[in-house]
Amino acid sequence: MELVFVLTAFLIVLISQQILNFTYSKYKKVLIDSNLSGYEVAKKILLEYDLDNIKIGKISGNLSDNYNNSRKQISLSEDIYSGKTIASCAVAAHECGHAIQYKEGYKPIKIRNILLPFVNFGNSLGYFVIVISLASSLTKLFIVGLILISFALIFQLITLPVEFNASKRANKILLEMGLITENEQESTKKMLKAAAFTYVAGLISSILQIFRLIYIFIGNKERD
Repeated sequence: MELVFVLTAFLIVLISQQILNFTYSKYKKVLIDSNLSGYEVAKKILLEYDLDNIKIGKISGNLSDNYNNSRKQISLSEDIYSGKTIASCAVAAHECGHAIQYKEGYKPIKIRNILLPFVNFGNSLGYFVIVISLASSLTKLFIVGLILISFALIFQLITLPVEFNASKRANKILLEMGLITENEQESTKKMLKAAAFTYVAGLISSILQIFRLIYIFIGNKERD
């Protein structure tokens, strides 16, 4: 049974990554009518929303794009930064969506930032506590460990509306600003949905991991 949890989590994450890679590979080859690069798309959106104080830079890696609010910087991978495709347009706009969320005080992103220190601390300590509880079969200690690692689960749960909202904003802004045509909007939606699904897969994987730990602990208790 324990193997079922591990394999299921692995397959869900693997499938989500394959879907993203397939979708990205497809749409990074489809040029947009506006002939704008990801950098140019991001620049236009930031200017439109009075966020011209935010820098746009390049970052190494594939789909490593992100927005860092403390540094006021959008980092775009090479293909996204320079590409004039559906993929580059969609991803660049998505990162701008995060910048707009901060500007407008979007509540889920505020909650996520509050949780972040607890996630880093709780995850490390939580697994350490769970290992001790499994060795000692102490139920209360195991529950403490679960609570600590559950901060990461809550963080992932809050991340979903943050990511979906940024994508929704991106699609709306791209069309309203004339950066894409109506015919291109469906393609940008598909690109962003594939990226968002990886967050859903990560959440499901974390839930399965918690069930796996509970299953192991109950098994240990029954053998005692």
